Amino acid sequence: MKKPNIEQTQALERLSELGKHSSYEPNYNPDILFPIARDTKRKEIGIDPNALPFYGYDSWNHYEVSWLNQKGKPIVATAHIYYDCSSPFIIESKSLKLYFNSFNNTKFSSITSLIETVKNDLQQRLKTDVTVNISPLNSNLNASIESFDGHCLDGLDIECDTYTVEPNYLTSSGAITITEETLYSNLLKSNCLVTKQPDWGSVQIHYKGKQIAREGLLKYIISFRNHNEFHEQCIERIFIDILNHCHPELLTVYGRYTRRGGLDINPYRSTEKAVIDVKGYRLYRQ
Repeated sequence: MKKPNIEQTQALERLSELGKHSSYEPNYNPDILFPIARDTKRKEIGIDPNALPFYGYDSWNHYEVSWLNQKGKPIVATAHIYYDCSSPFIIESKSLKLYFNSFNNTKFSSITSLIETVKNDLQQRLKTDVTVNISPLNSNLNASIESFDGHCLDGLDIECDTYTVEPNYLTSSGAITITEETLYSNLLKSNCLVTKQPDWGSVQIHYKGKQIAREGLLKYIISFRNHNEFHEQCIERIFIDILNHCHPELLTVYGRYTRRGGLDINPYRSTEKAVIDVKGYRLYRQ
């Protein structure tokens, strides 16, 4: 029998560091990492965990990475982490932040050694392959700030009064012809499932099929404003709602969230097999 959301939230509060006062361990401790099963929330929105309706991945960028070289000199860097959305688990974001902070007074002989350590620790908990890139700060100075491709919906003059998820806003525009277009919005906001802290994001939607009514799509995105769910779960919910209500032939939903605690999370879900986006760019708010 599936647990209600409140039970899942209470279980996370008991076991994870979410919503608690945390002491930062400056020495390496992989036990801080806290995996969360994907299945519970996926079943809630009608996804069979054994037959996913999408391909995709989760990418994480961490901007507060530091450790000591063999002489005790600090090195600062950024980390980029990628893993497939078919993994049975995600990593709770605060635990990942605390895990990286446990390197602050830890010596590593090389970046390669640190990468292998992070990769192995994450793979043990996620039960899937993980790609980890760690780059010293100077090598990232030319990373570009970009915006999503496509047409931005945010200039539409709409009236909004619903701030809990309302998929019935998703309708066809009535056009008979098949459309293929890319739309995006920077007005996505939801809240952490446990702490209720705000999560700010941008979402890009590419589809092929009967044209989706743009006003309704924007109102639907805005309706997440008071919704409590993790980043990955919100993007999967958007994907499933569009799939069920608009029936596109092809669909890709890509979320890029504003960083919190030095981390940004960027889930990508698509009906097409995904090529991981490792261009190294970030959106303005990231």
